[in-house]
Amino acid sequence: QVQLVESGGGLVQAGGSLRLSCLASVRTFCDYHMGWFRQAPGKERELVAFINWNGGSIDYADSVKGRFRISRDNAKNTVSLQMNSLKPEDTAVYYCAAREKRSVLYSYWGQGTQVTVVS
Repeated sequence: QVQLVESGGGLVQAGGSLRLSCLASVRTFCDYHMGWFRQAPGKERELVAFINWNGGSIDYADSVKGRFRISRDNAKNTVSLQMNSLKPEDTAVYYCAAREKRSVLYSYWGQGTQVTVVS
């Protein structure tokens, strides 16, 4: 069982930055690949950033490439999302999610944290 708790959301002006963090309560954090998702009102949830179990493989949605950076610290059971040059269209609830190495499904989700970008 994995419990995920996000923090770091808030209200920011366009062009600003926020850093989201996700703390995982699990014995072996490195058994899981991690993703950051977001869901805006009226839209489907989308994968924003992915990082594999050891940080050796990272991928981003085209909409955030060059602006967002995902990282993880396996010693601290945390995964972070540094968001720079934020735009109003980045406004959404952001979720941290975990999937086992052998699975393609994200089985564990945090409660979400709201990010609001105003122009």
